[in-house]
Amino acid sequence: MTHILHLDSSPRGDRSVSRSLAKEFISNWEAAHPSDTVTYRDIGHHPVPFVTEAWIAGAFTPPDRHSPESAEAMRISDELVDEFLAADRYVFSIPMYNFSIPANFKAYLDQIVRVGRTFSVEADGSYKGLVQGKKMLIVTARGGSYPKDTPYHAYDLQEPYLRLIFGFMGITDIEVVHAENLMGGDEARTQAIADAQTALQAARSR
Repeated sequence: MTHILHLDSSPRGDRSVSRSLAKEFISNWEAAHPSDTVTYRDIGHHPVPFVTEAWIAGAFTPPDRHSPESAEAMRISDELVDEFLAADRYVFSIPMYNFSIPANFKAYLDQIVRVGRTFSVEADGSYKGLVQGKKMLIVTARGGSYPKDTPYHAYDLQEPYLRLIFGFMGITDIEVVHAENLMGGDEARTQAIADAQTALQAARSR
């Protein structure tokens, strides 16, 4: 039995392409794998807190020295980390904002990238990801298109960062499906969504 963490980060509702595609993927997955379980978190509509001074103090001091504010900050972070670690697979929908990720998703990452929980610092000063043996599917929605071997590829700070930060925690089995060029007109938008749906159908078999 597989446990999936499904996370949406778009602040949009039904108008969100990334939400719609991820929801369709999950619905089809559940139909094909009825014994699997899905945990859902919506940080687009219910954002997690940003890191604060109390959070930093709590993350780097023993629990018995936590102030009430630090204890509460760590409680929220621990809940998010525990939920993240409990999953075998991840389905994250993430729109592109200003060539990168939304602030709410960065806040989520800052809550779960935790020394001693999702990564460690080794004796030689190197980093080791502690989240091993997981699979991740990332669904993005983008107004433009950023193909490799074009000048526009340098504008894509979204996919490289996501691969880097999750790889830092140990997750390297990552598939990214883009619904892109959504601002290219009705025909381009329709084709982009259809192409993403086709890619997601193939992803269900992996």
